[in-house]
Amino acid sequence: MAAVSLRLGDLVWGKLGRYPPWPGKIVNPPKDLKKPRGKKCFFVKFFGTEDHAWIKVEQLKPYHPHKEEMIKINKGKRFQQAVDAVEEFLRKTKGRDQASSHNSNEEKNRHNSSEERGKQSAGEEKRKASFPEGKLKKGTGEGKKRVSSVSSERGSKSPLKRAQDQSPRKRGRPPKDEKDLTIPESSTVKRVMTGTVAGFKWPPSVSEPAVCYQAITKKLKVCEEETGSTSIQAADSTAVNGSITPTDKKIGFLGLGLMGSGIVSNLLKMGHTVTVWNRTAEKCDLFIQEGARLGRTPAEVVSTCDITFACVSDPKAAKDLVLGPSGVLQGIRPGKCYVDMSTVDADTVTELAQVIVSRGGRFLEAPVSGNQQLSNDGMLVILAAGDRGLYEDCSSCFQAMGKTSFFLGEVGNAAKMMLIVNMVQGSFMATIAEGLTLAQVTGQSQQTLLDILNQGQLASIFLDQKCQNILQGNFKPDFYLKYIQKDLRLAIALGDSVNHPTPMAAAANEVYKRAKALDQSDNDMSAVYRAYIH
Repeated sequence: MAAVSLRLGDLVWGKLGRYPPWPGKIVNPPKDLKKPRGKKCFFVKFFGTEDHAWIKVEQLKPYHPHKEEMIKINKGKRFQQAVDAVEEFLRKTKGRDQASSHNSNEEKNRHNSSEERGKQSAGEEKRKASFPEGKLKKGTGEGKKRVSSVSSERGSKSPLKRAQDQSPRKRGRPPKDEKDLTIPESSTVKRVMTGTVAGFKWPPSVSEPAVCYQAITKKLKVCEEETGSTSIQAADSTAVNGSITPTDKKIGFLGLGLMGSGIVSNLLKMGHTVTVWNRTAEKCDLFIQEGARLGRTPAEVVSTCDITFACVSDPKAAKDLVLGPSGVLQGIRPGKCYVDMSTVDADTVTELAQVIVSRGGRFLEAPVSGNQQLSNDGMLVILAAGDRGLYEDCSSCFQAMGKTSFFLGEVGNAAKMMLIVNMVQGSFMATIAEGLTLAQVTGQSQQTLLDILNQGQLASIFLDQKCQNILQGNFKPDFYLKYIQKDLRLAIALGDSVNHPTPMAAAANEVYKRAKALDQSDNDMSAVYRAYIH
């Protein structure tokens, strides 16, 4: 993007890393957020999200001249919501300016009327002074009559009271919803901290005294809920250059699948020092180019790093990674930290925790809820349990990779919660597929069904995306079907272990098993639709 002349308060298009240009507004940064050295840059608050960042001036374009160009090249739903937020902001600002202009005109008219009445009063006094005494009495009576007439027209309030009622401050006071003039928050994510990351108000700008913004402080503070769980609401990965202070600890990451790849990318983007390993070594090449270091084995990564994360497919892969040849356990020594982000059962994660701790290591389970897109966007939900101190040590990493993280207590709790979450998600996906096929065989429009659902209480990004996948026949994996079936199976086993019925999950599991038999394992979970049409 070419350099342009910009100033505080301007609406702009900002380009940040590999993300598309996004609409935003140049605002004052918080006082404790220092401007990066080097090239000239502005602090931009992005619309439709809670993102904010220092953006180099050459990566900025003015909003209005480039609006049509940007809309043509960006078609995403979140992008359109951001553009809509800009237009709503402009409409409200215009309305406020018109109201201010109207109030100014009214004040001017009142001022002119006051001057006119003053002139009339002066003329009356002059006329009275020139009359003989007898005529003056008669004129005074007429004067009283005129004053009385004016009073009846204007009401019984005193001139002072009338002036107060008509003061420009009261008549021109913005409506109560003026707070809506702040840039709207993303529906997917509110990154202002309610827990671990504290929020504070931005200093109001000169041009917009009524508007304030909130940002992320660098220092983290953990806040516990009554349930005993702890929530960290973290920054979206695009809020860079000051919003997140990366830990000085060396980070390792094992497993570069759909989820792991996005996580590592965001860790690097936020300035973390990362060493990577993957069973298929070629997947490491892209991250090496982005600044990651290469580890030859899991044991080597663990031994050279302070905190090592792992994200693999299932319980067997998780155990092999730790207990196998040149595995994690061989690199563990006192003080080394291991964080398993795989979705596995509680028994597996408990076993891994025991062997890690037995060698003097520290252990945290931290499975993630989300999909490939949310991983790429740094918007995962992280469920953690185990070593509380390690959880806090991982705070900058969790901010980089997710929008929220929860600490759920002892090892095993996060695994159980994750399976329950995915059980609900997998069952819902199967129900969506069932509804779409039933609509089709009964002669109803599938698109109309989706439109109706999107206008009702079930409306969600998940519903819309998965239905679009089905209607377009696009089953490129965002969450592998084989993995959601694995999670359903493990959730059913969890129910069995406590003698709790899971009939809905069991029914959904059978449909996914049929989809796998139809060779849909490596497609997206929405390919469960094909189990109903074959």
